[in-house]
Amino acid sequence: MAEAIAFEQVSVRRGPKMILDRVDWQVAEGQQWVILGPNGAGKTTAVQIAATRLHPTSGVARVLGERLGRVDVFELRGRIGLASSALAGRIPGSEIVRNAVMTAAYGLTGRWRETYAVEDLERANQMLSLFGVIGLADRSFGTLSEGEKKRVQLARSMMSDPELLLLDEPAAGLDLGGRERLLHQLTTLATMPGAPLMVLVTHHLEEVPAGFTHAALMRGGQITAQGPISQVLTSRAVSQAFGLDVTVRHEAGRYWATAGASPFLPDAGYHGLDNGWRFGPASSTGRLE
Repeated sequence: MAEAIAFEQVSVRRGPKMILDRVDWQVAEGQQWVILGPNGAGKTTAVQIAATRLHPTSGVARVLGERLGRVDVFELRGRIGLASSALAGRIPGSEIVRNAVMTAAYGLTGRWRETYAVEDLERANQMLSLFGVIGLADRSFGTLSEGEKKRVQLARSMMSDPELLLLDEPAAGLDLGGRERLLHQLTTLATMPGAPLMVLVTHHLEEVPAGFTHAALMRGGQITAQGPISQVLTSRAVSQAFGLDVTVRHEAGRYWATAGASPFLPDAGYHGLDNGWRFGPASSTGRLE
């Protein structure tokens, strides 16, 4: 098949601000990608284009072999699974969990007057079981914990048996236990036969599931490094992307980053750490008072 995602000089401009700046990026069959970078790097914007929720200002974006601007995106979206905090916010709190998952078959976030087949119900139950939340099927979505909502979103994103699965910060807001359970499930999914191509966005190296094959680092709307994950998630490349001196460790398929001796970057409210420092407004001598 053609590349699942192919960006050629893709840019997104909002007024004078360039959100994405001439990005070239390709995701091929059999690859599982993670995109990392600081806030404002352009990660979510890149995923919104891949999800066909946003068109580039300039450049060419192809998704699942179709060029955006020349395809019915509503038909294309049926081949793409998406989980994001923005999408979760559109699921009515009163919606029953099973229905919240099942409505993904129609690209909806709440059940209305559409009719579902027995196969749709079975598929929804299978996906809820896959992510360990079948026991929540009859609960209202709004009553779930943050971790439970994340897993229901993942079940929902798999409802249409997608060719491409896009996960925008799936571990955000989870405690340690919730994060580790989620990452274990994503590792299981990534290594299953016939698994969809996946792209996961995160700020944190410790949220990269084992089993992912490729990585892209972003900063200032540009990709600063991309390729096989072991070649990209290095101390030098990650330091460059985050503008911070870090040491990257890799063990048992997982990654961690530790900041250097002086992890604080100067800004308007920071005047250095030395003997006797404390927080407060800066004095005329530059010391914190």
